[in-house]
Amino acid sequence: MPSIIYGGQSYQCKEHESVLDCMTAHDVTIPSSCRAGLCQTCLMQAVTGKVPEVAQIGLKPTLAAQNYFLACACYPEEDIEVKLPSPGVGKYSAIVVDINPLNADIVCLELSVGTKLKYKAGQFINLHKDTVTARSYSLASVPEIDEHLHLHIRRLPDGQVSPWVHQALKVGDSVDISDANGNCFYIADDPDQSLLLIGTGSGLAPLYGIIRDALVQGHRGAIKLYHGSKTAESLYMSDELRSLAARYPNFAYTPCVSGHSVPHGFASGRAHDVAIRENQDLAGWRVFLCGHPEMVATGKRLAFFAGASMRDIYSDPFVSMAKV
Repeated sequence: MPSIIYGGQSYQCKEHESVLDCMTAHDVTIPSSCRAGLCQTCLMQAVTGKVPEVAQIGLKPTLAAQNYFLACACYPEEDIEVKLPSPGVGKYSAIVVDINPLNADIVCLELSVGTKLKYKAGQFINLHKDTVTARSYSLASVPEIDEHLHLHIRRLPDGQVSPWVHQALKVGDSVDISDANGNCFYIADDPDQSLLLIGTGSGLAPLYGIIRDALVQGHRGAIKLYHGSKTAESLYMSDELRSLAARYPNFAYTPCVSGHSVPHGFASGRAHDVAIRENQDLAGWRVFLCGHPEMVATGKRLAFFAGASMRDIYSDPFVSMAKV
């Protein structure tokens, strides 16, 4: 079994055990969030020894060249010595500009970053509560339109970051954020392609960014958004989306309510069911799915069976560990 040296101590890494799992099993606290190799919160650096290439997938080449890796995706094949990143690596300082309620459970956190952050609408960043705790949130803002970063953050009572945002964070506070990551964004390679976007809850955030990004880049194909929740009160930004639909003839917005009481102007049913029912032939379409993991998984399957190519289906499931 390979040994992992960290902080002057040596730990035996079991077979099929990641560096992160090994550290956690020995009560060593390493920053982490999604544990799926996506959020990059568990970034570490190898001082000696070689890390598998799979542990560096998704990292910027400059980080990989310095032996940085993702602890949750690293299954060492030989002894290695590791350490946490140097302060500031992959991080930016941001100032809270506004915290605006969008409904009873979701706020829009607006951040100003001194250094211009390169990102695409729909990607996500990590928001750091402290040196150990961070969570991933998708960007609703569009670089060409919005001066500041916009994050839609739903409060979960048992969350480690969202209650802090809702209850403790104040305008003027300084917070640390990460580089932007993720592949769920608009690409202007086929402006006549039809786009289908399906989201639940705060999964609207990346979709709102993607839609506005596509429109500002002159997308000509149909753009259809289905946003769902159990009650009409749980939906948000309906007025903004209806206004956007009124301005752009190729954009259509359908709010969906899966509960028993469905007001006039809302579709009855789960967002993915309504979307597929109204768009049964998705051959040639590009599909974006964001929100609850179950909805994303089901939506992927339904979109594929409706004719969408898997290479044209993009998703951002809100894994609870990564998004609270």
